[in-house]
Amino acid sequence: MSNLALAVRDSSTMLRRNLLHARRYPSLTLNLLLTPVMLLLLFVYIFGDVMSAGLGDGAGGRSAYIAYIVPGLLLMTIGSTTIGTAVSVSMDMNEGIIARFRTMAIHRGSVLVGHVIGSVLQSVASVILVGAVGVAIGFRSTDATALEWLAAFGLLVLFALALTWIAVGMGLISPNAEAASNNALPLILLPLLSSAFVPVDGMPGWFRPIAEYQPFTPAIETLRGLLLGTEIGHNGLLAVAWCVGLAVLGYFWATAKFQQDPKR
Repeated sequence: MSNLALAVRDSSTMLRRNLLHARRYPSLTLNLLLTPVMLLLLFVYIFGDVMSAGLGDGAGGRSAYIAYIVPGLLLMTIGSTTIGTAVSVSMDMNEGIIARFRTMAIHRGSVLVGHVIGSVLQSVASVILVGAVGVAIGFRSTDATALEWLAAFGLLVLFALALTWIAVGMGLISPNAEAASNNALPLILLPLLSSAFVPVDGMPGWFRPIAEYQPFTPAIETLRGLLLGTEIGHNGLLAVAWCVGLAVLGYFWATAKFQQDPKR
């Protein structure tokens, strides 16, 4: 069997393993998924009328704020889901199963690939669920073309891939599952410091660079432009650049750490 065929076969096996774990132990994924859902309901029904005053002329009310907040929460959902990846990788590294895999005739990289693909699939499923909740409470994207919907889906998948590789690296450097969860906490906190809930223009001047120069804000603005027809500007290129950069960084970080850790 060629090296590529071996890698594909073993990666498929590891993917099935991770999906089976997610099915048998859904509590972690559900707990992380509840955060964006609860924030969506909280900000729409409790703060929606007040927060909408900061959107342009503020005439749209709660319905305008639903349209504004949903794209940001879709990306926040990806950040929440990938925390489960960091925890899962850390558990594998510290429970001895990785050491056993290393004694078997399997492609070494398949262990990480299985985690990454499984996490991306879970992220997409979580985004669909949160999106369905958004639609149920009034979110609409009537002006988006089929090509824009495809581009939006591609951005979500690329963003999930980038954050997943970062989460895998965080899981590999963590001594236990609790530390992995704490290390990956910025993946939830960064959306709170972005344009997910309020426009960057409405933030204090000293705080704007924090919101602008991070991966979530350009990705959120690009997703809004694709789904709602707002101006994207340079955010599209920035979003793709952030995704590619984080994916490459996470890949080399994770694989280097995985290769240099023979004690587990």
